[in-house]
Amino acid sequence: MDRRSAREEAFKILFQEDINSDIEINDKGMNSYTKIVVFGTIKNKQEIDHRISSHLHNWSFERIPLVEKAILRIAVYEMDYLDDIPIGVSINEAVELAHKYGDEKSGKFINGVLSNIIK
Repeated sequence: MDRRSAREEAFKILFQEDINSDIEINDKGMNSYTKIVVFGTIKNKQEIDHRISSHLHNWSFERIPLVEKAILRIAVYEMDYLDDIPIGVSINEAVELAHKYGDEKSGKFINGVLSNIIK
């Protein structure tokens, strides 16, 4: 499984976890990169959410739809905690996920928030 597919799998797991935090995440058979992203994002969720919140303009964290929250969390986790992924790749992959799973404005929103974070 390539990183793009592993990232997409991590997105699906984190999205489900956001809907129902009581679910038990089974990592058996999970791709190693998916596992790193899922458990790293969950472990650092509070710090990641704070980082996202502090870079929102005219928007509150609570208003962000769950799809976009999960995508932003993955991208911020990669940018802040994983040294082997270029920031541009994390942003591009997040925008691609937003185009696939969000609405027509999701990609622009994700790009804008992540651009604010890297400034």
